[in-house]
Amino acid sequence: MAHQIEGISHLNWQELKQILEDPQNQAVVIDVREPEEYEEAHIAGLPLIPMGDIIDWTERLDPEREYVFVCRSGRRSLEVAKYFQSNGFGRVHNFEGGMLSWIEYGNPVATGSAEPIERYNLDQTNRKDG
Repeated sequence: MAHQIEGISHLNWQELKQILEDPQNQAVVIDVREPEEYEEAHIAGLPLIPMGDIIDWTERLDPEREYVFVCRSGRRSLEVAKYFQSNGFGRVHNFEGGMLSWIEYGNPVATGSAEPIERYNLDQTNRKDG
């Protein structure tokens, strides 16, 4: 069950997996690691927005949507979640343990470069669902 650390909801790998497997769940899960980390191993289907670029996205993403941030260990993604929360995003979560936890529990990973971010239609001005 999600719990709070530093005012941010933290999800474990089972909760993240449940979100990813539920086609009705509208949460946006974003990997905030560097491209070379993502290429080595990532959760299939996740967009990559490196932590250093995330500030550019606060005005482009819908603050009403739910977001889960993923990194290597959960520390960078916690900082990103706190940043989003302080900028008016009320439904943000950190993936506790990050990719280290995901891999440790035997969950599948993909390799290779990230798809162009535009493929994910994250920009709220381009959203088709309202």
